Amino acid sequence: MRIAYFDCFGGISGDMTLGAFLDAGLSIKTLSGELAKLKLKGYILKKTDVSRGSLSGTQFHCIAGDKRRGHRPLKEIFKIIEKSTLKQKVKSAAKDIFTTIGRAEARVHRHGKAREIYLHELGDVDSIVDIVGTAIALDELGIDEVYSSKVTLGRGFVDARHGALPLPAPATLEILKGVPAEISDVESELVTPTGAGILKTLSVGFGRMPQMKVGGIGYGAGSRDIPGRPNMLRVLIGEKIPAFKEDSITVIETNIDDMNPQNFEYLFERLFKEGALDVYTTVIQMKKSRPAFKLTVLCDREDTKRLAAVIFSETTTIGVRFYEADRFKLDRKTVRVRTKYGDINVKMSGGSGGALTASPEYDECVKLARSKKVPLKFIYDEAKNAAL
Repeated sequence: MRIAYFDCFGGISGDMTLGAFLDAGLSIKTLSGELAKLKLKGYILKKTDVSRGSLSGTQFHCIAGDKRRGHRPLKEIFKIIEKSTLKQKVKSAAKDIFTTIGRAEARVHRHGKAREIYLHELGDVDSIVDIVGTAIALDELGIDEVYSSKVTLGRGFVDARHGALPLPAPATLEILKGVPAEISDVESELVTPTGAGILKTLSVGFGRMPQMKVGGIGYGAGSRDIPGRPNMLRVLIGEKIPAFKEDSITVIETNIDDMNPQNFEYLFERLFKEGALDVYTTVIQMKKSRPAFKLTVLCDREDTKRLAAVIFSETTTIGVRFYEADRFKLDRKTVRVRTKYGDINVKMSGGSGGALTASPEYDECVKLARSKKVPLKFIYDEAKNAAL
């Protein structure tokens, strides 16, 4: 799975997001071509290489001319998106972001219907470009999921069309309800409502970066230099490392109530020899309260018929059932560790986060316990600790 991680150490805005994606490899020609499908006029796109503090990155510009117009109702923006020839998944992602912002604006302004709310600065061409462009970037870069760090907010005041607003802006705070955030001492707007809407809508998780193989890194620059803090958004793109391996196995089952239980030992031996991954019995009760055993065999799909034949030949059953089961499993390996009692093989298993279990070989531990005349649990624990 291809994912993106937004590292918001310097905040986030719409133009910073697109700047980061352009810096990570998105073609501005492709972006421009896709945005043209909106049929919006009166703007040009530009990207420039800039420095913010000690970091270098890309600044994205949407330069609007005389036809720049804000104060659009949300439903009008939806019509612009729907009438375009953009991919449906791009349309849906862009509309979801606008919906998040519209609902927050409606709550802040005590307006009943989000679709009827008028977006002021967010109705401008550049804001539409930022949000739809972000949806295009996700699609063009093949990003399936987005994660984000906690959000750092600034303080102070910002000039809006209706006068000065305290920072964080009311709409920004409303959008970020439930998101891990902190307000810094920086006297500047670090997170805009557009940036907050992008994060809240797209991110499936906030906090530490998930384990991933990073393939691309992009730095998107804000429009201002902020003393003491690079005004940048960092985006990391790569493949998510799954916590566990996944595969499928076949489960064979049958109920047995008229067989000598002593025969199970030989049955197990034959099943394992023929390729069974695991074999076990469960005590059950059948009709007329008869005690019985449920035999379960785990195997690879191609071994199903061969193992069923063994069950028919070695048990009294006249029928078996089987089905496919998905499973998670840990990586496994055997390591040899040195202890004060002697060397012991230990079976190790773990996921992407490292070792989770350690199981010393029982027979070897027993042999050392007898020869060293010490409790078995001492040797077992010593080997386990050495392995971990």
